[in-house]
Amino acid sequence: MPKINGNEIKPGFIMEHDGGLWAAVKVNHVKPGKGGAFAQVELKNLRDGRKLNERFRSEDKVERVELENKDQQFLYETDGRLVFMDSETYEQVEIDAELLGDRRPFLQDGMMATVNYYGEEPLNVSLPQKVRCKVVDTEPVQKGQTATSSFKPAILDNGVRIMIPPFIGPDEDIIVHTELMEYSERA
Repeated sequence: MPKINGNEIKPGFIMEHDGGLWAAVKVNHVKPGKGGAFAQVELKNLRDGRKLNERFRSEDKVERVELENKDQQFLYETDGRLVFMDSETYEQVEIDAELLGDRRPFLQDGMMATVNYYGEEPLNVSLPQKVRCKVVDTEPVQKGQTATSSFKPAILDNGVRIMIPPFIGPDEDIIVHTELMEYSERA
């Protein structure tokens, strides 16, 4: 594994630190008036989700880890475990549903997702950036309400509550941005 200097850390880097695998979530480079420059890094443990704030100086060395990405198809969920299948080898792997967190409702049967592996261990699941959902319930359109400035609450077919423009009604399909968990466009 390549070693990098502490000032080369960028958001999204995966590194081995304190005996665990950590992802850099936020990085702030600080150059105080007195003393050497350093990077203030917010880290997230890829195995248990703990967060940690760490300070790395430019002379500190950290081991950068490369994860292997595999496109896999979601099959079903059983007892809090998500079952994915490798589309090339047809091998099935079970992943803890907690790994997806609040994005879990956007995972649909047969959906292709990217699973990040460290060796044989699945660490993360990346959903497609945008998914199609149906609006189940929302408020009726009010006259005089402009589409640019106001949004109204809606419940989607997967149970998620988001804000949508006033011109969208019940039983309409919309595209939802999975990372931001917000309305993107009409389907």
